[in-house]
Amino acid sequence: MDERTACAQLKRRFEAAGFRIAENQLFDEDGVRFEIDGLDAARRVGYEYVSAEAGDGWDVDDDVIAALAERGKAGAVHVLVVDEHDVPDAAALDRAIDGFLAQLAERGVTA
Repeated sequence: MDERTACAQLKRRFEAAGFRIAENQLFDEDGVRFEIDGLDAARRVGYEYVSAEAGDGWDVDDDVIAALAERGKAGAVHVLVVDEHDVPDAAALDRAIDGFLAQLAERGVTA
């Protein structure tokens, strides 16, 4: 999937779940700095689609992904990070989104 198509799908699904997504926002917290594809700042929920097309690998590397995962476990911020290689099509991306939204609901994070 190309970056634009994937991000449009992510935004549509997150907004359908009730989140208010602002696109292409600077995320800069405690040493983690990158332009996040979509973020509901009030609810601290967002997504990042990592693709070669967008050149994300230089700023959203394994360290950033691990830091975001740890912050998610702590409840500080919840970011779905999806690598283009893990979602070859829209159905696979939907499955990733469904799983993430279900985890949010289990943790009591709602829109």
